[in-house]
Amino acid sequence: MKILDRYIIKTFFGPFLFIFSVLFFIFIVNIIWIQMAQFVGKGLTYWEITKLLFYMGVSVVSMVMPLTILLSSIMTFGEFGERYELAAMKAAGISLTRVMTPLFIVTTILATILFFFQNNITPDFQRKAKNMLYNIAATKPALNFTPGQFINQIPGFSVKFDKIEGEGGEKVEGVFIHKSTNIYENQQAVVAKNGRFVPAGDKNYLKLLLYNGYVYEDEYRNKDYNQRLKQPNQSVKFDTLVLHFDVSELINKAIEKEQITDDYRFQTYNQINKTIVKTKKDNDEVMQGLGTSMVSNANNYVNIIQSSKEKPKKVVAQYKIDTLKKQKKLDVLYSAYNKIESQKNELSTKEEQIKGMVKGYNKMIIYQQRIFAYSFTCIIFFLIGASLGSIIRKGGMGVPVVVAIVIFIIFYVMNLTVENLSWKGKMNPYLAAWLPNLILFPFGLWLTIKALTDSQLFDIEKYRTLFKPLIEKFQKPKEHARYQ
Repeated sequence: MKILDRYIIKTFFGPFLFIFSVLFFIFIVNIIWIQMAQFVGKGLTYWEITKLLFYMGVSVVSMVMPLTILLSSIMTFGEFGERYELAAMKAAGISLTRVMTPLFIVTTILATILFFFQNNITPDFQRKAKNMLYNIAATKPALNFTPGQFINQIPGFSVKFDKIEGEGGEKVEGVFIHKSTNIYENQQAVVAKNGRFVPAGDKNYLKLLLYNGYVYEDEYRNKDYNQRLKQPNQSVKFDTLVLHFDVSELINKAIEKEQITDDYRFQTYNQINKTIVKTKKDNDEVMQGLGTSMVSNANNYVNIIQSSKEKPKKVVAQYKIDTLKKQKKLDVLYSAYNKIESQKNELSTKEEQIKGMVKGYNKMIIYQQRIFAYSFTCIIFFLIGASLGSIIRKGGMGVPVVVAIVIFIIFYVMNLTVENLSWKGKMNPYLAAWLPNLILFPFGLWLTIKALTDSQLFDIEKYRTLFKPLIEKFQKPKEHARYQ
């Protein structure tokens, strides 16, 4: 490696490491903001939260890497141009292509690393993150109550609160607690006007103080049916009642236990390919079943042809509607109307089912193809960034940041647009995954050609000269020009 190559690579990696760290932090903050409700009040340790954020943050590398390469390449070549280093290199007979070559090789290596990272490392962390989120929701129910809804997360009880107030949700109103038992055990229910959660001496218990309520109990144990009918309801009125719920089973449950394993996002490229083939086969069978069901329901007297080799049988009409009596005719028409309405409702239901199948299948393909596509995006963004930097000739965090953000927003909007179109079945998922790259690649080549030919693409004076005749037509004459 020559001294010039080492200098160019060193200049590139300075802003690259800084920008990657900043962008990674920004994306992590966004994840924290979205997932904040799942962290607060769940009794998680700082280590568990940090580990979960790390697992979730790994998935954003696929978006952070291309943007970092784009911004770093613009800044690197912008600084070369601003410090007249590009001019010095060209004066020494070194072409822009030669200057871009070492960084192009570095970008290709980074793109390859990103592919292997997405294919082998990201699925494992995706699985860990999803299982941690699931286990947090399932094993940390103490302050996860929803007003007006029964929850069964506390072992042995069904609990409902009409209102939940307080900073940590410790104050409750309209309390109803039912002990979960079978029909051969004593039945118990607690109703209270209000109450509040208080810290328990033992972390394995959830302590609840209730005020102004009743305890209802039916003694059914070891009693036959007739004795139960004679058994009167027993109720005890209380001013204050203390309840302890044993949640040790939930708390001691491993928060990282992997219970969810069947997800295409947990698989490598080749594994997803097998899943796609299987899903397509299953979808075809479902679609065939839906078609057969619709034909069968349309007319019970139609013989469904199972084999394409069989000749279709002639369908004979059961009724000649004009020959029927009035009441019979009304009955037949009413029956036909009901069947049509039933078919319309069933068709609407099956339409939603088909949309769900198409969306799931296309999401799987887009996710698989983007393992490759984002790696190519890194190379395309380098071509765009290096060309823009050498044309703009501005370093630092000013113009390069604005230009990079605009380009990335365009790329991101294109990604979302084609993704939504594909989910609706209006675009081929393979095309949707690659279309942003197919649009930006010619743009990157065009900019590269402009940079190699020293194009004055962003020279403001050039555009002023071009539009000067048009501007003068709408411009008022200057004050001193009237007397000339």
